[in-house]
Amino acid sequence: MSIRTFVSLAFVVLAFALPMGSPADTEETPPSWAYTMNPPEWKPAPDDGSIRRVPDSTAGFTLTQLRDLFLAPDWHPADHPSMPEVVAKGRKPDVMACGVCHRADGPGGPENASLFGLPTSYIVQQMTDFKSGVRATALPQRDPQKLMIATAKAATTAEVEASASYFASIKPRANIRVVETDTIPKSSVTGWFFTPSTTGEKEPLGQRILEVPEDVGRFVSRDSRVRFTAYVPVGSIEKGRALAATGGGGKTVQCASCHGPDLKGLGAVPGIAGRSPSYAVRQLYDFKHGARTGPKAELMKPSVQNLAVEDMLVLAAYTASLVP
Repeated sequence: MSIRTFVSLAFVVLAFALPMGSPADTEETPPSWAYTMNPPEWKPAPDDGSIRRVPDSTAGFTLTQLRDLFLAPDWHPADHPSMPEVVAKGRKPDVMACGVCHRADGPGGPENASLFGLPTSYIVQQMTDFKSGVRATALPQRDPQKLMIATAKAATTAEVEASASYFASIKPRANIRVVETDTIPKSSVTGWFFTPSTTGEKEPLGQRILEVPEDVGRFVSRDSRVRFTAYVPVGSIEKGRALAATGGGGKTVQCASCHGPDLKGLGAVPGIAGRSPSYAVRQLYDFKHGARTGPKAELMKPSVQNLAVEDMLVLAAYTASLVP
């Protein structure tokens, strides 16, 4: 299957439920609620030719345009500097536009990373690690990572530096609302992210994080102003705060020692405040289980080697609740 087909499938919202947080999940398997997967029978819906629009924008795109790997929908051009060519259009046939998945100014979504405000050198290093193979994922069959790795391998040094400088120049903003709860809207995976049911049905949250866009239609349309709700277990924010602040009596390392006192980053070390908790859990799990390696990743080993998935969950809930 081609890269184009992967992403075309991702941009269609269909309701297919996957078991999340099931008894099959163990410490030795990636948590399915963080590593969302589409069912194999998922098929794209046809484009009806209608023009899709979002609030406070004069732009309009068809579904086919929104699925185009080489066109980053720019709904709000006044929100950001002019996009470099590699962010806006990529380079055919192998370098997809960075703004397709990460959005025009870099907020990303639960299925990938937010890039705005990350240090230029950090972004460049991650692309280098993807290209060399030292940064992979604990679930290699997951399509977002396949796309990222393929793009990194094909991108030139100049393209990487241009995109890194662009995203680093954009001030990060709060776009995640963290809600502690026992019950959540019944949801299913649609395009590597959760979509809440429109029937009003509820289900237990259990020991997982469920992160959903507050407006699914706008999210599928790649609107970078979309906000998200992250449902987390009751008490997890305070547990995560204590673990991040103290290290849990040797369980981990105090997060502020590397990421700064407000967790907004320190020098070349990225900020972790206010970013996707689903993404944060995937990275902690990948660090611990050796899927994400390389010189910089070695610094994370003491922080993750004793963490259980529940510890990763509370840390991610806490950091997501902070102002970036």
